[in-house]
Amino acid sequence: MSYRLSLLDKSPIADGESASHALHRTLQLAQQAEAWGYHRFWLAEHHNTDRLASPSPELLIAWIIGQTQHIRVGSGGVMLQHYSPYKVAENFNLLASLAPGRIDLGVGKAPGGLPLSTRALQQGIHQEEKGSFAEQLSLLDSWLDVPPVGDEEILRATPQPPRPANRFLLGASEQSARLAAELGWQLVFAAHHNGDPLLMEQVLNSYRQYSNGKQALVAVQVVVADSPAEADLLVNNLRVYHVSVKDGPSVNVGSVEQAERYVRQGGYTDYVIEPRTPSLLKGTAAQVHAKLDALHQNFGIEEFVIDTPIAEEQARVKSLELLATHRLVAA
Repeated sequence: MSYRLSLLDKSPIADGESASHALHRTLQLAQQAEAWGYHRFWLAEHHNTDRLASPSPELLIAWIIGQTQHIRVGSGGVMLQHYSPYKVAENFNLLASLAPGRIDLGVGKAPGGLPLSTRALQQGIHQEEKGSFAEQLSLLDSWLDVPPVGDEEILRATPQPPRPANRFLLGASEQSARLAAELGWQLVFAAHHNGDPLLMEQVLNSYRQYSNGKQALVAVQVVVADSPAEADLLVNNLRVYHVSVKDGPSVNVGSVEQAERYVRQGGYTDYVIEPRTPSLLKGTAAQVHAKLDALHQNFGIEEFVIDTPIAEEQARVKSLELLATHRLVAA
């Protein structure tokens, strides 16, 4: 087939259900995704929210690989700014030792939460010692590589797996494209956060140039239903608000309330909150595949990571099944 489909899961918690139920649904979805022919199953990282149940993708990866057979499982992604690169390398070398050839390490630059959780995650950390994100990622990359055997004076991230985790950088900028290429990592363009086609073309072309011809993956938001009208209903309440902060990080959030909490928790006084149109492909399976085909033809995209931003269980599962079984994708 012309392109692969993979799946990003955030363990959404629907109204009236528990986090435990949402997490068990994540496991069931991974098992179904494997049966439907999805290539990868990735877990996101979000903090201090009652709407999502996955602050630690590493833990869910370990749980899922023991109850699936062959689908690749990974993070989409680990929010590296909060953690020691050495510890991340240990975690993913351990996972890759448990399931050689099935583990993906996706790394993101975002905080995965609002300022309260960011401060708590980074308590006691000296930012000047951590260095820039590029320096942190370079350290992580070096510890994932297997050093020569026998030198006890070399710091190693043990255990050393027979097949290390595949490495992915999640981003939507020229800077991310260059950094991924320099380190030999695969780029995942985050079109589910910013689907601007001009930006996507620029970043994908830059990555292809910097990496001597490698193709980036593209993450997209997708909602599929039996009819266009039903798909419209499913996304009717989906909102995105962009918060621009002077001399600070900008974010996309799902409500005005979240936007106000962000600026309040960060102590920001000079900011703008503006609604954005969600970057979304919706419709019947045939309509969505036609749009994916167009993106494949226009940009040479060989793999899409699917994010379905609805929490209601039956509709979400049906959307992913319709997308996968409309045309099974080669693993």
